[in-house]
Amino acid sequence: MKYVIGFLVAVILGMVLWTWFTLHWSYSDGERAGFLQKFSRKGWICKTWEGEMALVTLPGTVAEKFAFTTRDDDLAKKLSADVGKRISVHYEQRKWIPTSCFGDTEYFVTDVQETQQVPTQP
Repeated sequence: MKYVIGFLVAVILGMVLWTWFTLHWSYSDGERAGFLQKFSRKGWICKTWEGEMALVTLPGTVAEKFAFTTRDDDLAKKLSADVGKRISVHYEQRKWIPTSCFGDTEYFVTDVQETQQVPTQP
């Protein structure tokens, strides 16, 4: 019985350490710019801020969508005010997070800046 309890404690401790590691270690980071088209707070129990940007290289081209998560409420206020605007975000990619309770995507936005609108071609 002592070995079973020790094994269960080791498994739980391992899961906690793995979750902490995946939430604090960044696989990659970078910048993306586009139009913020959707931003909302989602989740049944664990509420997270989820957004979607349309990445447009030139006016008239097909947009690529960039889905992201943020866990910072102050940053979420900034993003909420920028819906419909062209923005630039700094993100960190975090792989292998064991549950969607921390976010629906593996891209976590850490900063946002409003950018200039792309001029349209005549």
